[in-house]
Amino acid sequence: MLSLLAAADSGAAPAVSAITSLQLNAGAVAPEGAVLLAMLACLLVDLAGEKAASRWVPLFSYFGLGSALGLLALQWNASPLEPSFLGSFLADNLAIAFRAVVAASTLLSLLISWRYVERAGTPVGEYAAILLAATLGAMLLCGSTDLVSVFVSLETLSVASYLLSGYMKRDARSSEAALKYLLVGSAAAAVFLYGASLLYGLTGGSTSLEAVGLALQTSASPVAALALVFVLSTVAFKIAAVPFHQWTPDVYEGSPTPVVAFLSVGSKAAGFALALRILVGCFEPFEAQWKLLFTVLAILSMVLGNVVALAQTSMKRMLAYSSIGQAGFVMIGLVCGTEDGYAAMVLYMAAYLFMNLGAFACIILFSLRTGSDRISDYAGLYQKDPLITLGLSLCLLSLGGIPPMLGFFGKIYLFFAGWADGQYLLVVVGLLTSVVSIYYYISVIKMMVVKEPQEASEVVKAYPEVSWNVTGLQPLRAALISCVVVTAVGGILSNPLFGWANGAVAGTPMLQKALAASGLPIG
Repeated sequence: MLSLLAAADSGAAPAVSAITSLQLNAGAVAPEGAVLLAMLACLLVDLAGEKAASRWVPLFSYFGLGSALGLLALQWNASPLEPSFLGSFLADNLAIAFRAVVAASTLLSLLISWRYVERAGTPVGEYAAILLAATLGAMLLCGSTDLVSVFVSLETLSVASYLLSGYMKRDARSSEAALKYLLVGSAAAAVFLYGASLLYGLTGGSTSLEAVGLALQTSASPVAALALVFVLSTVAFKIAAVPFHQWTPDVYEGSPTPVVAFLSVGSKAAGFALALRILVGCFEPFEAQWKLLFTVLAILSMVLGNVVALAQTSMKRMLAYSSIGQAGFVMIGLVCGTEDGYAAMVLYMAAYLFMNLGAFACIILFSLRTGSDRISDYAGLYQKDPLITLGLSLCLLSLGGIPPMLGFFGKIYLFFAGWADGQYLLVVVGLLTSVVSIYYYISVIKMMVVKEPQEASEVVKAYPEVSWNVTGLQPLRAALISCVVVTAVGGILSNPLFGWANGAVAGTPMLQKALAASGLPIG
């Protein structure tokens, strides 16, 4: 205050005011503001009772997330691009793209949640508020450009995720999943804080990622290399890369299925946004080292994730190992470090949003009707529920990369970028493990379609009569049909998605600067 008064006395008040307004730029986080207001509204309505919450919470959630997506669309290619909150947040196109993926994943997760939460007998408003809090943390993480804002956003996402994982309080598996996630996540947070403290020391007292990048340009010391290892470990934990994946299968199996659907896409998207923001933006002097480390992580993730998935008997555990393998595919684009590689990452995360959440919508619907998620219990399902059979089959084929599904074009884009950059080992491993993934995906489809009526599982034989008129199933049906349609048709009509992914890279100064520094062609 005294400094401001002194500035005013010297006639510098207009300059101070201009700098303050420039750096605050609160409009950049308007989408997060919409999510925050929706979260508060859900909490307040929940106090009015479960009946009022069941009626109003979905509407508030849809309105908040829809508004966030609309505001993100308005921010796309906004000019001029200015930092926000004293340089701790930047709403560039990369941040907008990943924030849109996070918000869309939450919207679809909520659509498939209501009936599940109602059956579990848990408060709807409380559940939606915690999920929106996780969304808020993930969206802020995508655009954070300061070590403090990164940590606060990361912990907002993480703490909400721990609560959601253990939300089924009467289920011992859910409590176990939350405890494991909490212990491993706390260790990852401590590791990140230690690495951040080293970076803070190297900058001479600044937490800005830009200052960190400048300091590392002139001080590529062993301490900086140690900080890189710590930060990379946290990123690898967030995207569930091998060998930091141990929490994933247990958390996926024990957590409520709608929560798993969000974690598999929203949390992973925020993790990759963090990887681009820190590794590409700050650790340019260590580019060869972190790319080598991520090459190893990508190969391990693709091999272990897809091979271990072959032996799974639970659908949720199978998709857990599948998500580990999918993270390996996305890392190919990160290792490339080219414009096509970065765009392929954005494109594949958008494709993964629809095909993975479509698969989880089918699993939730089957679980609601049978109480099972065993793969063997899907035997003969086509006779009783053709919609689930068709939807799950298309989504699994897309995850396996079968043309003309959306996942095929996403993988082709990644492999093309890797091959063009000379990452032949990664591309070959990716192709081979994709073949392995097709085997276990098709095994599930075979289980549902090929079995004769007399070979159907006991669960399918006792399958209830299919009806979509049950309260709470209409949103689930809308989410399922939307995901399946985009997954099936999106590959054929993928030009807008390609343009959007390329625009996310072209409209991000940090990535353009990294490409220019490496001497790679831009545009």
